[in-house]
Amino acid sequence: MAQPIFRSEGLTKVYRTGDVSVHALRGVDLSLYPGEFTVLLGPSGSGKSTLLNILGGLDRASGGRAWFADHELTAMSDRELTRYRRDHVGFVFQFYNLVASLTARENVALVTEIARNPMPADEALARVGLDQRMDHFPAQLSGGEQQRVAIARAIAKRPDVLLCDEPTGALDSKTGVQVLEALNAINSDLGTTTVVITHNAGIQAMAHRVVFFADGRIAEVRENASRARPSDITW
Repeated sequence: MAQPIFRSEGLTKVYRTGDVSVHALRGVDLSLYPGEFTVLLGPSGSGKSTLLNILGGLDRASGGRAWFADHELTAMSDRELTRYRRDHVGFVFQFYNLVASLTARENVALVTEIARNPMPADEALARVGLDQRMDHFPAQLSGGEQQRVAIARAIAKRPDVLLCDEPTGALDSKTGVQVLEALNAINSDLGTTTVVITHNAGIQAMAHRVVFFADGRIAEVRENASRARPSDITW
């Protein structure tokens, strides 16, 4: 079996506000493997986003350890985490975070200017089906198209992993399927390890592996013998 691209041991996260402590993660042990499409499924507050933020180098654990390949994330300095995010991780969030005054091509080019081995902005947009919309501004694009621009921006630096937090959460079923098709194609064609947080239980059918969260813990890990196509997802 391949070595994990992500691994965690006893990972905990506690948020403190005054005298109140919120335990977001309560000892998470998890391995994720290169090239997989993994879905993290569970109710709000179950720890999914907290785990994703720690794996992506956006947040720090309170306890336990986490690795990206053979690099220990939980031992990295702030500067090392910044370099890790820049060189290895692409992020896609529920809200697109596009610059309104820039075209789709220019939004993607923002990332290519700082990447080590970037994909041309035109190629990244073509991969998500927006080769005819490159010179449009965000206000001229639908919600699904804006999210696909965000995906193109994330993959343009050729990341090892693509971390997606509710990428279809603000979309209707038709545009949501278009976004899932883009993510699925990137995983299949480029081999990019893809992790998707969702509340939509139907999306689990297209994953290689499904991780169920409850109360800051992993309740179950399930592997799919066969994967559904995005167009077959039940919304």
